Amino acid sequence: MLNLLSAQNMAVIATTNSEGSPAATPVRYYSLGFEIFYTSWNASVKSRNLQRDPRVSAGIFAPLVGQASSRGAQLFGTASTIEREEPEAAAYWEAFRWQSDHVERGRSLDDPPQDPLTVITPHRILYTEHWLRRSGFAPRQTWRPTHSPST
Repeated sequence: MLNLLSAQNMAVIATTNSEGSPAATPVRYYSLGFEIFYTSWNASVKSRNLQRDPRVSAGIFAPLVGQASSRGAQLFGTASTIEREEPEAAAYWEAFRWQSDHVERGRSLDDPPQDPLTVITPHRILYTEHWLRRSGFAPRQTWRPTHSPST
């Protein structure tokens, strides 16, 4: 699973709209430990949804060829927003490789982003890798931290 939670990857973040319907949004995320995080404006739909209800699910997958090689993780947890100036933001910004994004967008590397970060702290991770069967393991593995509520 570490390959899925490393460097720069894409995830689909699922939140709940105010009337209860689901909203799924692709984001470019980074990770620190088992937490994933991304930048998002406070006014975005996903950020407003998470301000109202911090429960979130994130789907991460590695697109490989064939059914037997499918690999991915579903994270179930809570999200929190950390503004750039908050002290705890420093560790996340250290792991966030914003420079490549700035180069892609033609922005100056002298002006780091000031956006808030959304941090997803998982309470449960469901990891799927069908190749695990070859080693005698179930293709789906569930991880829960010992201090987490069962969700």
